[in-house]
Amino acid sequence: MQTEQAKPPGFEAVREAASRIADQIRRTPVLTSAEADRRAGARLFFKCENFQRTGAFKFRGALNAVRALSQAERAAGVITFSSGNHGQAIARACQIEAVKAVVVMPTDAPAAKVRAAQSFGAEIVHYDRMTEDREALAKSLVQREGFSLIPPFDHPMVIAGQGTSAMELIEEVGRLDALFVCLGGGGLLSGCALAASALSPGCQVIGVEPEAGNDVQLAFARGEPVSIDVPDTIADGARTTRVGDITFAIIQQQVTAIETVSDRSLIETMRFFAQWMKIVVEPTGCLAAAAAMRQREFGADAKIGVLLSGGNVDLTQYGAWLASS
Repeated sequence: MQTEQAKPPGFEAVREAASRIADQIRRTPVLTSAEADRRAGARLFFKCENFQRTGAFKFRGALNAVRALSQAERAAGVITFSSGNHGQAIARACQIEAVKAVVVMPTDAPAAKVRAAQSFGAEIVHYDRMTEDREALAKSLVQREGFSLIPPFDHPMVIAGQGTSAMELIEEVGRLDALFVCLGGGGLLSGCALAASALSPGCQVIGVEPEAGNDVQLAFARGEPVSIDVPDTIADGARTTRVGDITFAIIQQQVTAIETVSDRSLIETMRFFAQWMKIVVEPTGCLAAAAAMRQREFGADAKIGVLLSGGNVDLTQYGAWLASS
């Protein structure tokens, strides 16, 4: 069974998602830092999805999508493909809703993310991201086993659920001058763009992806999706090779710009959060912050929202990154 639809959601779907998932979602904190403000030359408001259940924003979209399934789709079980955070989120959402979950994960996925998905009861199917197509593998299992497919970003209910993070941020701090959002396949960015457009008109929405994986930046410039090789970046949640069709339709209409940051900048940003704000943020989760803390011309009174997308990171590797020069 397939749950994908071609029509992009609107802001009303974000509102509906907020109501659908309210009993299970953690309303994550919004933190500020005088040092971050100094570096950015503006007032930054960090929406800390690293404190979300399963350690990332992905739980929002996963739970919304699972709860939107029909009884027949639930009975068939859910399959997804994910480098980690979406897989964990689907596993936990399915555990809550008593639905079978299968997660197609790369062999090089962080071990902590694999263990977390397994701990929530998911069956893991491994693949080699350098030689195999995860989406094709998942779809072959859909055809053979009849699973309901909930992809990690290109799905209306996933997009709507992710947008609730920006909705909460704007409800708490008021209208924003700009909103920086981490970017892989575009689920978080497109959902947040829907929320910002409706709740904070005039807000610049800026997606941030790794320098090595700038497929959305290329697509944004060309006006159509672009495929790239698997990017070599520490931002494992953004090692996507092509933006989603549904997400890109929203990004084209609602997003101001796409920026990129280097892996070195991500390490420096992880170190900043550990030293100055005493929080753990994974490399992918630092994308938006790394760009937002560059000096620019917003002005000292500008209000800038920054999505920290997650905090799931192998602690040994995390320590090595922080210790690197």
